[in-house]
Amino acid sequence: MRKVAAEKYRDIDFSRARRGAVVKLEPGKTKISIRLDNTVLEYFRDLVNKAGGGNYQTLINDALLEYVHRRSTLDIVREVVREELAPYAAGRGSNNGIQPSAQKTRRGRCRR
Repeated sequence: MRKVAAEKYRDIDFSRARRGAVVKLEPGKTKISIRLDNTVLEYFRDLVNKAGGGNYQTLINDALLEYVHRRSTLDIVREVVREELAPYAAGRGSNNGIQPSAQKTRRGRCRR
């Protein structure tokens, strides 16, 4: 019969063992498992190595936060621009701001 890898530890007495320290998570953070491309991991690990140490996971988190903030800021700017341009588009009539000379005819060609 084949020996199991844990067989050599069968004689160890764990009856008086105590659990080690449990690292508490920072508030506002959740532990997850995620699959990333090797290229992404290598990039952030190289950044940490060049900086002389640190945590590559923190760098990935910071990059994701920056992306979220940039996207939300971009969405806000787009909304403000649309609101500011709305009165100008309404004053041009039903052609939605397109010059009459650039409107397409029924055949798909532009009128001149």
